[in-house]
Amino acid sequence: MRIRYSTEENGKRIKKAVVYTQDEHGINFSDIDSDAVSVVARLKASGHEAYIVGGAVRDLILGKKPKDFDIVCDASPAKIKKIFRNARIIGHRFRLVHVYFGPKIFEVSTFRSLLDSPESNIFGAIDEDVLRRDFTFNALFYDPQQQIVVDYVGGMKDIRSRCIRPIIPIGMIFSGDPVRMLRAVKYSVITGFPLSMKVRWKIRKQAALLASISPSRLTEEISKIIHSSQAGGIVARLEELGLYQYLQPGASRLMKEQPAFRSRYLSALGLLNKEGFKNRPGEIISALVRDYLEEQALWDEGQEDLPLSHQVIYKNVFAAARSFVLPMNPPRMELDHAVRMILAEHGIVIKKSHFTERNGAMQQGSRIRNTAHPAEIPGESPSAKRRRRRRPRGD
Repeated sequence: MRIRYSTEENGKRIKKAVVYTQDEHGINFSDIDSDAVSVVARLKASGHEAYIVGGAVRDLILGKKPKDFDIVCDASPAKIKKIFRNARIIGHRFRLVHVYFGPKIFEVSTFRSLLDSPESNIFGAIDEDVLRRDFTFNALFYDPQQQIVVDYVGGMKDIRSRCIRPIIPIGMIFSGDPVRMLRAVKYSVITGFPLSMKVRWKIRKQAALLASISPSRLTEEISKIIHSSQAGGIVARLEELGLYQYLQPGASRLMKEQPAFRSRYLSALGLLNKEGFKNRPGEIISALVRDYLEEQALWDEGQEDLPLSHQVIYKNVFAAARSFVLPMNPPRMELDHAVRMILAEHGIVIKKSHFTERNGAMQQGSRIRNTAHPAEIPGESPSAKRRRRRRPRGD
């Protein structure tokens, strides 16, 4: 174990970070995506400081193989884009770069400064950036070339102590960004680390702050939850702490009113993304709407001598599913697949000719963060569409 120091203006040396070697942090290098290593290597070869950061480092230390690898460096977004031709600058609140390797996307950010508000585009140094992160175990920096972990905030000790400790003061962390409440619960379930009584109390007290979060950010967070292998446990915990009503108010209400619905709903979510899960198009979204649609049984409407056409049934069920998952706004194609799958289970096969023409124009991103702004919203005016596409993205 090594120590990084810095020097104050008066010449006094102060401890800044602890550096853990491979023998100390125990990360299995073979669990790291080779393209993520390549991104870091190219940034460093261009003279920049660069690391894998965040949840990927936490999971590697816990012996898990991450799905996504985020990277942080001291290069500006414009410089990052010059280094990688296969890159695109995104974001409004804070500009990021997506680097593409086939179907994979690596998010590369620049160290943030503490000089401005959370929405700033002011870049800083690594020791400032670390203080902008949420919890200590998400604030570890890993250099895959030297195979070292750099720890400014005691995140390694907190992982070993199974502790979820905020970096931002408890009085500010959730009011500054209410979405952090969702992430705290998700991290607790995924890692098995308990939330402290103080954090749980603060979440219950400030849960209503989620009402102010845009549908695009809520869609992104719900998508991350239901695409995890712990979706059922996360949703159950969110409901217990009073948060799920802001993500899926329809489902939350039914869970409170009908214990049988709650059991079926959580069971369906609990089966997602487990070993052997096929992940057919629409299968994940169908878990959110199936039990509700089964109760409504919209396909049984109409008289025996005048049954509803399959096309009308499809439109009715699709509209009901869309309304039920609000404020989440999933990609239209995904919801379409989910509705067709559920109808097929009842012997109602919808041909492709019954899709709306807009379906053909849908493009689905390879990472969840790319689905935050749907291509179309029924009845939306062109001016409203332009305003929606200019909305700031979440961190």
